[in-house]
Amino acid sequence: QVQLVETGGGLVQAGGSLRLSCAASGRTFSIAAMGWVRQAPGKEREFVAAINWSGGSTYYADSVKGRFTISRDNAKNTVYLQMNSLKAEDTAVYYCAAARSRNYYAPNPGSYDYWGQGTQVTVSS
Repeated sequence: QVQLVETGGGLVQAGGSLRLSCAASGRTFSIAAMGWVRQAPGKEREFVAAINWSGGSTYYADSVKGRFTISRDNAKNTVYLQMNSLKAEDTAVYYCAAARSRNYYAPNPGSYDYWGQGTQVTVSS
């Protein structure tokens, strides 16, 4: 099993920045990729960004390209999401997720095997 713990959410004004962190523990050697998925009230879960654990290839939703950056620290088993130029529509609970298979399909939340508890991000306009 893999445990994921997110930190870094909060309240920020539109145009501001936040950095989310997700620390993985347990059977971390089984992780092929990690990502962030968000869910706004009344909406389905939405892919945000993902990064391959080896190689470091990254993937982004069109809605966050150019504003968000995903990165990883393999030594710390931690993935980060730097969020800049935040908008009110970015308000959501942000979940960290991990996939075991290298054949995972990043934009599909169903591709991920492990999930964190989520952290709230609220952007005031």
